[in-house]
Amino acid sequence: MSFWDHLESLRWMFARSAIAVAVCFIGVFAFVPWLFDHVVMAPVNADFPLYRFLNSLGTAGAFLSGQALDGQGFHVDIINIKLASQFFTHMSLALWFALLASFPYIIYEIWKFVCPALYDNERTSVRFTFVFGSVMFYTGCAVGYMLVFPLTLRFLYTYELSPAVVNQLSLESYMDNFLMLIFMMGIVFELPLVALFLSRIGILTKEFFHTYRRHAIVAILVAAAVITPSSDPFTLMAVFIPIYILWEFSALLITAKRRKPVSGELSRQQEQSM
Repeated sequence: MSFWDHLESLRWMFARSAIAVAVCFIGVFAFVPWLFDHVVMAPVNADFPLYRFLNSLGTAGAFLSGQALDGQGFHVDIINIKLASQFFTHMSLALWFALLASFPYIIYEIWKFVCPALYDNERTSVRFTFVFGSVMFYTGCAVGYMLVFPLTLRFLYTYELSPAVVNQLSLESYMDNFLMLIFMMGIVFELPLVALFLSRIGILTKEFFHTYRRHAIVAILVAAAVITPSSDPFTLMAVFIPIYILWEFSALLITAKRRKPVSGELSRQQEQSM
């Protein structure tokens, strides 16, 4: 294919992906009020699964959540202070849910565009990369929704500097933190994929993870401080622990040392490149 043929193929890839997102947007739009009430707003009530689990632990749950648990007494009242906030929230949620629903198809379109340029042995590894990356992204979003955001919300909303100050949470502030933490965790969970890629091209080795583990702990703490909406230690640890587990998981995925091709393999590689 010529350069212009590749450009035309890329253009149609973007067009089909945009059509898929648009179709999902139209299909999801009517269900956004239900999704908002039962999914997005679920962490504001005491019957959220994580809160019930912590309540069942009693004193240990209060220690893990960084606060006293009060059974069914927890509830967050969301207020709207801008005239158009509810309308734009409806539109933005429809777009985000459409992107989530169409994400596998977008990955398939990218794969279909890249596939013709790969050798047979490369196609297997790239196919695994796309599938593994998708699974890790959804896993990260799930961790953000089920763990990081609820703990952050409950801690910050119940934190009291003075009894004279009453907490009132705006719709805009709630949605900003909800989307940021969940999708940021989805991106962070791509760390093993990045490590695997760098290992395949010979940049990362297992010795790197062993040598720089202490440096990584400091770097992850800094990254967690950037991701979280506040600087309190509890919220910091809620993000730090999953990311550090990803670091250790990445170390398990890569090879023990950089592989050097033997002379026979080197000659075959040179012959293939000629």
